[in-house]
Amino acid sequence: MKHFDPATTREPLAFARLVPALRAAFTAEAHVPPRHVHSIETAGADKGTVLIMPAWSDAGLLGIKTINVFPGNSARGLPGLHATYVLYDAHTGVPLALMDGNELTACRTAAASALGASFLARADARRLLVLGTGRIARLLPAAHASVRPIDEVFVWNHRPEGAQALAAQWRAEGFNAQAITELEAAVRQADIVSCATLATAPLVHGEWLAPGSHLDLIGSFTPAMREADVRCFEGARTFVDTTEALQKAGELLDAIAAGTLRADAVQGTLAALCRGERPGRTGSGERTVFKAVGSALEDLAAATLVWQHAESVAA
Repeated sequence: MKHFDPATTREPLAFARLVPALRAAFTAEAHVPPRHVHSIETAGADKGTVLIMPAWSDAGLLGIKTINVFPGNSARGLPGLHATYVLYDAHTGVPLALMDGNELTACRTAAASALGASFLARADARRLLVLGTGRIARLLPAAHASVRPIDEVFVWNHRPEGAQALAAQWRAEGFNAQAITELEAAVRQADIVSCATLATAPLVHGEWLAPGSHLDLIGSFTPAMREADVRCFEGARTFVDTTEALQKAGELLDAIAAGTLRADAVQGTLAALCRGERPGRTGSGERTVFKAVGSALEDLAAATLVWQHAESVAA
């Protein structure tokens, strides 16, 4: 079994390749069972959560990602999330590779965000606002610049020094980037607002969003988490990555309960967009929302790229 460390996992996942690979994966058929979620409680330790996410396709590969989420790790100076990914031969069950699950998750999440924007953001969207400074947030300018003409990037974080450091990193990478502290003003001016946080209370408010803007919600993935208030969905065309979002996303559950969104009014999934079954943006003035909770199909598509790259190098 081959082992891919963070660097070798990341290397083949340039967004120019990964975004089209996700589009092809959502267009094709695959088997993606619901994720398994288990609470972990041990004597003398903080509570944790384990997520197990399998997927396989007729192309002959099976992948299983395991994610351990332990929020109390921050007090120990440790990351709160650790993920591993094992790739198997789907015909025989033989293990093929162990990959860095953190890198796969970050890259595929940013790529799915960009894929959604390729259908839903205005073609001339150039001003990107990122909320958050974590592993996924750091990748969002590069991801969105692969599908839209992004030439201004702003970043907000509850710790201003973190936003300043990330803006400096992006400038070093060639982006016209700056940190902001006035979130409402920045949201009002943004073409794309992308939230990649673990917030449990809304950060973005619907009355701030400009006509023609695109709201991208990719950070929260449980009913207890939310990055946007219920008014963000009022008058907007809302799409989800998969139908699982309707059971897992706190923002959607809140909006459905408040009556600003009906479950049957959600416009479609990424698969429906990729297959041309549902139209994306239909006018420059409409507001769009994309809510993602993540899919094992995205992990499998990214892992397949890593595996194919290694095979081509070895050939």
